[in-house]
Amino acid sequence: MIKHVVSWKKQPGATEDDLLKIKTALEGLQGRIEGLLHIEVGLDISNGEGSADLVLYSEFSDLDALAAYQAHPAHRAVIPLVQQHCCERRVVDYRI
Repeated sequence: MIKHVVSWKKQPGATEDDLLKIKTALEGLQGRIEGLLHIEVGLDISNGEGSADLVLYSEFSDLDALAAYQAHPAHRAVIPLVQQHCCERRVVDYRI
């Protein structure tokens, strides 16, 4: 299994509603992409200096499934929304 974790800082001027739209769009991918076992998105509640504002946690059956997710049209359609409202993207992919 592969775990895929992404965090972002929000763009200046991005609102909580903007982040909620991203959350809804990303979580809407569940069940639409083969090999995507689980996906959840959270908004930071700590507001710490070193905090990200938005985090994606997802699980994939294997590396091929992660690659298929990244290339899938439904996932690609969400990317412009994320880019419009977020910056400073960080990613960690790991095998368990």
